[in-house]
Amino acid sequence: MDRQEKLLALIRQVSKKKDIQPAVDESLFESGLLDSFALPDLVSAIEKEFQISIPDSDLNPRKFDSIERMEAYLDSRN
Repeated sequence: MDRQEKLLALIRQVSKKKDIQPAVDESLFESGLLDSFALPDLVSAIEKEFQISIPDSDLNPRKFDSIERMEAYLDSRN
């Protein structure tokens, strides 16, 4: 499973919507797939899946707004 597939699985888990297939650049918050209350759950799932620690200062919806942005964030952490 590649990183995009892992992120998609996490989005499905957090959103509790199993049949979604957002485009990599689709805004997860503007589309209604996620809301601001889901952000901490998503970040926690990303931390666990990718074995990283995300500081509170990075808890910004813009950084996790799309699969593309999540990948860019993960790239910046390496």
